[in-house]
Amino acid sequence: MYLLTTLAYPAVLLLLCAGAGLLVDRVSGRWLPAALLPITGAAALIALSQLSTYAYPLARATPYVMLAAPLAGLTLGAPRLRELARGVRGRAWPLLAPALVYVIALAPVLASGRPTFSSYMALADSAVHMLGADYLIHHGQHYAHLDLRNSYGQFVNEYYNASYPSGSDTLFGGSALLLGLPLIWSFQPFNAFMLACAAGPAWVLARRVGLRGGWAAAAAVSATVPALVYGYELVGSVKEVIALGMILALGALAASYRRWLAGPPRNAIPFALLAAAGVSALGVGFCVWPLAATAVLVVAMAAELRAGRGTIARYAALAGTGVAVLFVAALPTWLDVSGSLHVARTIASTSNPGNLPRPLRASQLLGVWLKGSYKQSPAGLALGVTRVLIVVVLASCVAGAVYLVRRRALALAGWLALMLAAWLAVGLASTTWVTAKGEMLTSSAVVLIAWAGVAALRASSRPPLRRWVAPVVALALAGGVLASDFAQYHGANLAPTARLNELASLNRRFAGRGPALVTDFDEYALYQLRDLDVGGPNFAYPPAQLAALAGGYGQPVALERASAASLRGYPLIITRRDPAASPPPGAYRLLWRGRYYDVWGRGTTAGASVHVALSGAPDARCAQIAGVARVALRGGAGASLVAAAAPELVRVPLAQATHPAGWGHQRAGLVMSRPGSLRAAFTVPRAGVWQLWLQGQIMPSVGVSIDGHGLASVSGQLDGNSLVPDTIRVLAASLAAGRHRVALTRGGFRLAPGDGGSAVLDAIFLTPGGEPARSLRSVPASSWRTLCDGAYAWVEGLSAA
Repeated sequence: MYLLTTLAYPAVLLLLCAGAGLLVDRVSGRWLPAALLPITGAAALIALSQLSTYAYPLARATPYVMLAAPLAGLTLGAPRLRELARGVRGRAWPLLAPALVYVIALAPVLASGRPTFSSYMALADSAVHMLGADYLIHHGQHYAHLDLRNSYGQFVNEYYNASYPSGSDTLFGGSALLLGLPLIWSFQPFNAFMLACAAGPAWVLARRVGLRGGWAAAAAVSATVPALVYGYELVGSVKEVIALGMILALGALAASYRRWLAGPPRNAIPFALLAAAGVSALGVGFCVWPLAATAVLVVAMAAELRAGRGTIARYAALAGTGVAVLFVAALPTWLDVSGSLHVARTIASTSNPGNLPRPLRASQLLGVWLKGSYKQSPAGLALGVTRVLIVVVLASCVAGAVYLVRRRALALAGWLALMLAAWLAVGLASTTWVTAKGEMLTSSAVVLIAWAGVAALRASSRPPLRRWVAPVVALALAGGVLASDFAQYHGANLAPTARLNELASLNRRFAGRGPALVTDFDEYALYQLRDLDVGGPNFAYPPAQLAALAGGYGQPVALERASAASLRGYPLIITRRDPAASPPPGAYRLLWRGRYYDVWGRGTTAGASVHVALSGAPDARCAQIAGVARVALRGGAGASLVAAAAPELVRVPLAQATHPAGWGHQRAGLVMSRPGSLRAAFTVPRAGVWQLWLQGQIMPSVGVSIDGHGLASVSGQLDGNSLVPDTIRVLAASLAAGRHRVALTRGGFRLAPGDGGSAVLDAIFLTPGGEPARSLRSVPASSWRTLCDGAYAWVEGLSAA
């Protein structure tokens, strides 16, 4: 799966986009620069997939519709393809730049050696895109049959039936499902590929700036992966990644207007397709960027008219063709433009900053930010180096802007200036969340201006500037961007492959047997368990009858508080393996046990008439049992009580453990922020096999040992968010009765992806090996006092049959 998603899938994507690009090139008159073929082809495929899913009976044919267009393009564009192939040796740099961007963008996944993605714990929107891409390809833009009583249906309805832009999802779903690949493992390669497509227009713009060969390639790569763009790509912001490629391509066409503006009306097709794809992917809010490129074209047409090189009729025909293609290619958005405008206004005016603890700094536009997350500020030495790099980039930007005006590259200079104006307009009209998106989409343009400064130095008549200063500034620009990207690569949190694959196996095993109640907070379960009509009380959209079982979005589920009536609609309950959590009610029996999850199925017997979680001192617990017995006996003398035994837990006291002084605290847990070891003592009452359970979020490699004997190295064990400590895979150890010492050791610096990621330990405890998932004791209700001396999690009352 790793090779299929990271190598085979992008290769097929390249063929699809290049083939579709050749078709567009052929239809529009064979004038497109070769570097723009993939991004233009992607725009055409977005249009096709939007139309086929809008006509929802055709939705399942979307992958094949997307295949037909590239095949036609490869056939009709064969002469152009042969022409390009003959010139490959002279075009090595424009080929190498996108390949390098793809490797940089996918570096955390590539270096991990397993299928995964890097947006885990950072932004749950990627779970929505996986869910939506699967739904749209299988059902199209048709939502009447959704079950809104559970989380799966509510998520699809609240997003896609509310005019949420879906162009990125239909392209993603159609291309990945063409190969039958799991969307969850194809998601990051898709993001990386789409960012690599943006390197093509960045190359064209670098050439317009005045750079050639390796210099242009370095500029294209730097402008495609500046720190802010790279950070957004790592967290799976697929809409913005696709929009960036469309924006740069529109800028490249505006800057190269003499190549096509004086031609026949069909020359406007690529420009219109790119604008339509951006609208389909990002919504009508994207229109500000096509308007910036269009403004440059309007000024250029006016200049051409004054020079007598064009006619009003020709430009009117060109504009008419463009408007027609723009309308048809983004038809689903235009037909629901009021809904799309409502979404844009809502997002632009929301006071919710999303995952941003504070507004981004304007200096982050400059492409350098030596911190593991764009949401945080550099500190110490990294802050000092970042400030120096910012000064260098700013100075280069000033030189670049002057250089572009002096060399009369007015179309390019005008587009870059309008990009900055668009960023300011978006920032003034929007709140934190949208302003950050605008800054990300503008960052590439700013980096290109800085590279224009390098071009100015290389064009200088002073040899020292050409020979020494230009390479130093170029090294600072490229090196600063790459160093910033490495910091984020090193701090990435990669999705837990084994656990999510176990969820997928449950979907195959129990498909169609839902609805299923999921007590674990992980919104990727919505996609992995998509055939079980999932409901989660701690998801953003909880089932109404179960919302009270959690304290809110992402909060722990208190299954012991569930009433019998509220659970009747759930034949299945899927729980995380956690002996410290309350087990499901007695009406459910264990159907399947995995490494991470238990699946419980409702039996045929009647459910309990009353269910009470036991808590407090022994006298209080006994009084609670008596109350349950009284309720049960109202149903007749044959009533009974069922009690779930509380597990035997040996807790390791973290408060008494020794650990490095630099380890901080998060809630009740420890943040293992630097290399070092935690050592703690515990006592087991008897000899035998004991299971060691860790709770927390551990991305870097942490060694676990007992009494100096290594048990395992734990890494990449993360959960849906940082607020809910969940159990990590269980470790077994044979122990003698008595006192022992456990040690957890975080090693030194490594180049591995995520080595600087989350490392939080919330709890350590042990349970006897072989202990059942749940142990029940049944007694007549009249004998309720026999339960007062035991340790039970809950008690239920069953009326007489």
